Amino acid sequence: MAINLRRPIHKQKLKKLVAERMAAHCSFFPLPSSSSLSPSQITTPIIPSITTTLNSKAKRPFSVKCFRPPESDPPPAVQTFWKWLSDERVVSAKSPAKPGVVPEGLGLIAQRDIAKNEVVLEVPKREKLRDDSPWKSYIDLLPECTHSTIFWSEQELSELQGSQLLRTTLGVKELVKSEFQKAKEEVLIPHWQLFPSPVTLDDFFWAFGMLRSRAFTRLSGQSLVLIPLADLVNHSPSITTENYAWEIKGAGLFSRDLLFSLRSPVPVKAGDQVLMQYDLHKSNAELALDYGFIESQNERNTYTLTLEIPESDPFFSDKLDIAESNGMGETAYFDITSGQPLPPALLPYLRLVALGGTDAFLLESLFRNSIWGHLELPVSHSNEEHICQAVRNACRSTLSGYHTTTEEDEKLKEKGNLDPRLEIAVGIRLGEKKVLQEIDEIFRGRELELDGFEYYQERRLRQLGLVGEEGEIIFWESKRD
Repeated sequence: MAINLRRPIHKQKLKKLVAERMAAHCSFFPLPSSSSLSPSQITTPIIPSITTTLNSKAKRPFSVKCFRPPESDPPPAVQTFWKWLSDERVVSAKSPAKPGVVPEGLGLIAQRDIAKNEVVLEVPKREKLRDDSPWKSYIDLLPECTHSTIFWSEQELSELQGSQLLRTTLGVKELVKSEFQKAKEEVLIPHWQLFPSPVTLDDFFWAFGMLRSRAFTRLSGQSLVLIPLADLVNHSPSITTENYAWEIKGAGLFSRDLLFSLRSPVPVKAGDQVLMQYDLHKSNAELALDYGFIESQNERNTYTLTLEIPESDPFFSDKLDIAESNGMGETAYFDITSGQPLPPALLPYLRLVALGGTDAFLLESLFRNSIWGHLELPVSHSNEEHICQAVRNACRSTLSGYHTTTEEDEKLKEKGNLDPRLEIAVGIRLGEKKVLQEIDEIFRGRELELDGFEYYQERRLRQLGLVGEEGEIIFWESKRD
């Protein structure tokens, strides 16, 4: 059995990930007119890993500036936009917050003290955006890019060499390219007259990146929504409430209109930013891919193990049936988080995939209803040793694929003053290595305990009363007359 941790992210999972962000016909919420063992695989033949060749051309140094530099006052477009909102009586001088320049670029600044759960803004729903709409000024406010890894140059991506995030980023970019080609063939070319200028792949990536980083999710009746003004609220890692700060609700008792309502999850002092928690459950890799930042919290460091029952396995059908009977499938994903226990189903699935030889009798139909319970405990010394060695070999092989050591990354981090994208790359490398080292240490510990485990045969003999108090096997002899 071999585990290849450098296999690319499963294509179906990437398609799902991209599809969740490609709903460009999602609800748009402007105001009315003045009326988100790596992938690993257990199999005898090792699946070849993707070889990433980074073109030396078009290299861009770590000096990309995607956000406007700090200014004393909001940019003219922001002031124009805010004036229009005031003219429409959507906001006023008494509004609790308004756009302003912050270290992240733009944000919402409290104009007075705001209480916890107080409504900060409400935006009515409308589906379409006209060329002459005042919301055009909102589009003008959007950055040319973010620090999301989909916008990184090849040189910048080379800093992620060996990482799971690099493989995921390249997979997402390939799928976005294929979506663009599909849109080009089905929409852009047949209806070219509807577009004032040609839509390029760079335009498509920009739109995808903006939607990915700014859209709101988990709204009743809406899968993905883009909400101007509200999307200026920045993220704070210090906000850990699980209660989401936004919702869609009716505009009034006798109104059919809907409002997007944003509340502050924490008290805010006048002059401070209104902040929120984007998602407590996203890993640093997901934060980097979606938004272009990472956090220092240990629990954000996650490595996704993708295990697979190979079709070449002589017991493939039996193993697949067992996996499906227990809510899993031919492929299973396990997110391993730093400092957290292994997912409960990981060891049973590993044991199932590695099952063979003298242990294969457990795959017989006689055990079909009880086998998962048996797999939750060590099956045999050889089976347990096999999965320990395979996981440890995969971890060590993957760790060798990074172009820096943990010590080198820690020195870079301590040095500070890193470009934002290099800082993300260093943080991702360190986080992934830490999780891989923790996985290796867990299975090293299990290797040391192999002789102390109770395996299936010992458990079965004990159930039958054939094992003595000191673990000796009791042989029963028949009585002779």
